[in-house]
Amino acid sequence: GYFAYDKYKAIYLPNVFLKAKKSDYLFIPTGSTLEDVANILSEEGFIINKVTFEWVAEQKNYKKHVYPGRYKINNLMSNNKLVDLLRSGEQEPLRITFNNLRTKEQLASRISNNLEADSASLMKLLSDKDFLGNKYGMNPTSILTMFIPNTYEFYWNISSEQFLERMALEYKAYWNDERKAKAKKIGLSQTEVSVLASIVQAEQSRHHDEKPIIAGLYINRIKKGMLLQSDPTLVYAHGDFTINRVLNVHKEIDSPYNTYKYSGLPPGPINLPEISSLNAVLDYQKHDFIFMCAKDDFSGYHYFAKNYDQHLTYARKYQAALNKRNIMK
Repeated sequence: GYFAYDKYKAIYLPNVFLKAKKSDYLFIPTGSTLEDVANILSEEGFIINKVTFEWVAEQKNYKKHVYPGRYKINNLMSNNKLVDLLRSGEQEPLRITFNNLRTKEQLASRISNNLEADSASLMKLLSDKDFLGNKYGMNPTSILTMFIPNTYEFYWNISSEQFLERMALEYKAYWNDERKAKAKKIGLSQTEVSVLASIVQAEQSRHHDEKPIIAGLYINRIKKGMLLQSDPTLVYAHGDFTINRVLNVHKEIDSPYNTYKYSGLPPGPINLPEISSLNAVLDYQKHDFIFMCAKDDFSGYHYFAKNYDQHLTYARKYQAALNKRNIMK
């Protein structure tokens, strides 16, 4: 029992011994008790003496002040300092970057891998038509437009609902009056701007300087009532992101995301567009291009054309380059 120990040692001498580390992070789940915290500290190798920790925690009434979260624990901490930290609730926020995501499932997975909120609870909210409609004026298809890729700071124990609330605030912060006015001038809703931005991003992920040109091209097609005929929308419709070469057979799929078959923009984004892609749509470049084709030097840039004959010349060059590299699918 405890009484074999000197009280002074139990309170003030180091009890945290981290192997070859100056500090480490302790995660305390929501609903944890003092006993749970003591077990985590002991089982995960933060402390060498569980009994003295529990005794000091009892003396400092920690059991009534157990707060969930992510805590930075320093090597050689005494029980006194450790309990003071934990009962203060002063957890360390963590930084999460999310980009290169295409689906709700990928988003839920990325978030649940970094935060306490589990992917099932997040997916349930993202699929709840009534909840999304009442709370955010969105639906399960358009809701992805609310998540603007960036690096954000969160507390680890944030709930799925709180995560959505935070993202809604970031979305509202992006959509200031100036940007709303630009969207209105183009004739697109905020959701439509995001959907078009996702297509622009899928077409050009390497060279940001080309994005406004691509955005202008698709806006030209929309204004002319032309089918968008965007290859990345076909890839998304098939759900096979290993497709490197879009073939005629891919164009047969009956999906609202098939922009070779259905006019206008798809019902939702085909990825989470970055701010540079959103801005490219709002500040699109005005020109007369209505066709584009990847350059045959595989630089990531594109040839742009004002008519089909010109486009066909470029397309044949690119197809020959694909054949030469044996990229058939």
